[in-house]
Amino acid sequence: MVKLRPGRSYREFKIPYTRKSKYKTKNYIKIAQKPKITQYHSGNTKKEFESKVFLISERSLQLRDNAIESARIVANKFLTDSITDQNFHIIVVAYPHHVLREHKLATGAGADRFSSGMQKSFGKPIGLAARLQAGTRIFEIHVDKTNIEAAKTAAFKMGKKLGIQTRVVVM
Repeated sequence: MVKLRPGRSYREFKIPYTRKSKYKTKNYIKIAQKPKITQYHSGNTKKEFESKVFLISERSLQLRDNAIESARIVANKFLTDSITDQNFHIIVVAYPHHVLREHKLATGAGADRFSSGMQKSFGKPIGLAARLQAGTRIFEIHVDKTNIEAAKTAAFKMGKKLGIQTRVVVM
């Protein structure tokens, strides 16, 4: 199994290059992977809660699906241990739909001599990312008013796991 490149390699928010070919089949990505997010709703999905805690991105960027999943796991574990799984509902709002691509040979050391003539290389799909504008909600945590502090702590832990600038908003 090949090791993943760091998330900072794909964080920059650029307009994606779209391949244009005279052959129709080469214009599209043939195989897009499934997102690594296993659940978009965690906790008690049937109960209506009084308060909501949002995790919001501070700037525009791309966030990989494995980072979103690891943040969800951290928050789910913390809230289950502190207030039990019947007293919260976590919703993953950011959906990873952008296909990340790379040319395997043009990524490591010595790529400069190989990559002449590789301008705008299309590459093979290696993962998915959610494209977030500044002020976009990434996660929602629904809790009762008595458990707001635990939800704020969980949201803070999620932000640390994502490695980006976030803020926590309570409504």
